[in-house]
Amino acid sequence: MRTPLFSLILTACLFACNRKNSIVAVEREPDFKKAESFLYHKNDSAFYYFNKVVSNSKDSLQIAMAYNGMAVILSDAGDYFGAQENLLISLSYLDEQKEKDRYCISSDYNELGGTSLNLKNYDAAIDYYDRALKFAEDDGFKLMFLNNKAVVYQKTRDFAKAIAIYDSILGKGKKDEKAYAMVLSNRARTRWLQDSGYRATPELLEALQIRVNQKDYWGQNASYAHLSDYYANSHPDSALMYADKMYAITRYLNSPDDEIEALQKLILLSPPQNIRQYYKRYQYLSDSVQTARNTAKNQFALIRYDAEKNKVENLKLQKENADKKVQILQQRLMIYGAAAAMILGVFLVVIWSRKRRQQMASRIRDHKLKTSQKVHDVVANGLYRIMTEIEHQPIEKESLLDKIEDMYERSRDISYEQPEITSTDFQAEIALLLKAFNTDTTRVVTAGNDKGLWEKVDTNIQKEVKHILQELMVNMKKHSGASYVSIRFKQSGNKVEIQYTDNGAGLPPSYSFGNGLTNTGNRIKNINGEITFTNVNKGLKIQVSFPIVNMK
Repeated sequence: MRTPLFSLILTACLFACNRKNSIVAVEREPDFKKAESFLYHKNDSAFYYFNKVVSNSKDSLQIAMAYNGMAVILSDAGDYFGAQENLLISLSYLDEQKEKDRYCISSDYNELGGTSLNLKNYDAAIDYYDRALKFAEDDGFKLMFLNNKAVVYQKTRDFAKAIAIYDSILGKGKKDEKAYAMVLSNRARTRWLQDSGYRATPELLEALQIRVNQKDYWGQNASYAHLSDYYANSHPDSALMYADKMYAITRYLNSPDDEIEALQKLILLSPPQNIRQYYKRYQYLSDSVQTARNTAKNQFALIRYDAEKNKVENLKLQKENADKKVQILQQRLMIYGAAAAMILGVFLVVIWSRKRRQQMASRIRDHKLKTSQKVHDVVANGLYRIMTEIEHQPIEKESLLDKIEDMYERSRDISYEQPEITSTDFQAEIALLLKAFNTDTTRVVTAGNDKGLWEKVDTNIQKEVKHILQELMVNMKKHSGASYVSIRFKQSGNKVEIQYTDNGAGLPPSYSFGNGLTNTGNRIKNINGEITFTNVNKGLKIQVSFPIVNMK
């Protein structure tokens, strides 16, 4: 069930970013006002105008507010990771020392608490709600944040802490009857969960009566849910009555999530002859809700993609001139010249290795494998990475020459057994590698790329992991047509797990691995790792795991 007043709290916290006080008055921009007008009844339009604010506004607070709004919409669509990403970006535009930013900061942290709660990351949820309270300057919002924090303790069955919070805010809520009813009902439910013999009826009914008098339909929905659960074992007929009332009001509110919960209660409590109709509705609604959310997620992603694409194209049109064309032509000539030189070098290395094959068959096989991997990593993937950066990112001439010179020097050393130097900051090296493939047509999102994780990993394994990731990204860029790529890193016991996911074309049934992915398989084998490829509904999922220390 949606937390009582959940959508109202989110809206209030979002609009709190604009609240006028004695020091600062924030005038919302036209696009932001349009986004507000669509919020909660036409979220795709709201998301579109919030994204326009992000793309066009020069006001950091307006941008932060827009990211907060997009996060609310994504969370409502079930995209909690996407919501968290937008909230963290919102915080990056805010200054804790500026009083005018504090409402947005507290709202961002409250939203992060809500997404963490939905992801069952309860410790993080508590921490975020505490941060929200730190920056909250309005008593009403403080009460809401404390109520949310108590809900987390209730979920973790730490009833004593939850009740202590409810007791501390119950009296304060009397100034606002809706807030008082919310806290009263939540506290009664928590005390009953702590002690099944607790008589919660008077408090639950008092909260319900306040909500009826106030015409608080969302609050009535919560009260009916609490009363149905409370009477489920002792008075099933009463529980059924309240479940039926909950079902009626959820349909009035047009809240599919709450209607699904009401149907679950009706299926458990109703006579056998009525269960079938409720189950058919439950099944239909569950499927349609999931489909609607998936459609919404894709729509929001397309809105972001189209906006970014148009922005880039406009910038290109403004900057194009004769000098730029000459510069691009010069860069291409240098790239093609360097490529021809490196290909010639590779050809000579291959010829040299073939002449010695009869005398050193065993060594040549091993050397050929290593040479092939180096050629692919240094020349093919290295060149492709530079071309990708030139195509999608501004790059200085001197920086380009440095990169080409580095590739040239490394290509000269391909045939020698020289150890590859691993950066002391491997986390930054991986971030830089993946950033090269984050273009105006492909969005690359990472999570878990922490310095602490890589400090535990053997340097030889780090080298192999870098080449594995580079090959996966080059393969994605060449073949998948993906517009979104997610790469998540995490430690599981004595292993590191990397999950790659994209929304591209996936692998066809008859697909056979080329040199690149074959080399990738060999590298995985060399570090005692495992790799699996799985086609998902839209795209490809690759799971890579390997031990932190090579046991060979």
